[in-house]
Amino acid sequence: MSNRDASGRGPAKEKGASGQAPLLVLGKITEILNAFTLHRPSLTLREIQQETGLPTSTVQRLVTNLVAHGFLDRADDRIRIGARMAYWAAAGTKDLDVLAVVNPVLKDLRDLTGETACFFRAEEEYRVCIAVAETRHALRREMAVGRIAPVTVGSSGRVILAWNPGLADQALGHELPQLTESTVTDRDELRELIKQTLVEGYAITVGERVDGASGLSAPVFDSAADLVGALTVQGPTLRMPREKCFEWVDVLVEHAERITRALGGRYPA
Repeated sequence: MSNRDASGRGPAKEKGASGQAPLLVLGKITEILNAFTLHRPSLTLREIQQETGLPTSTVQRLVTNLVAHGFLDRADDRIRIGARMAYWAAAGTKDLDVLAVVNPVLKDLRDLTGETACFFRAEEEYRVCIAVAETRHALRREMAVGRIAPVTVGSSGRVILAWNPGLADQALGHELPQLTESTVTDRDELRELIKQTLVEGYAITVGERVDGASGLSAPVFDSAADLVGALTVQGPTLRMPREKCFEWVDVLVEHAERITRALGGRYPA
């Protein structure tokens, strides 16, 4: 198929949804802004160039302009998203329905992994499922909106406890329930696992809530860096052995970060 316009004089320009050809410079600016992540909030010019693949001169020119207009902030040789962007984001996320952000991400995560994707939040000393995209496999571990479990069991509970120390102290202040032979019931052991989750940024559990079921969870934060909930992939251990869970860590964390960014959130300092 020809890539020339109707006159045959040159390449046809791509058009956006509005029918207008997109401005090339906006695409380059988007690439620069996308180079910053919650895990890499500050970058040097060289790191931005390496991440985007744009010419060094282009990066220098655009970053200088972005700093001048508040899109980026600069301290010595480090550059980060500008504080003014948080002001704009606050207006964009005001009254934003969390589930409207979460549900599309759950479906994408389900389609990528083939397993059930859920979102949990804390309710007193329980974790409750507030959204789910069910696997299409016939063999599944049933999950539904409203399903609750003790916050001390499973990967989502571990994530919730890791970023909610007050709740962790409360839950660990009494005897821990045992749902399976693999449930962690030793409070000192669970404290160490919570610390490990906080360091690693995710949690993997196998058979702690239900025999033969695995879970992989990562945190989602709001604009105050407070925990919103835990994004989870779960399924039969037959399809999700611990090795497979480790393979999906990056995918899960990226999707959790996608929700955090859509909510105007940020990771705790």
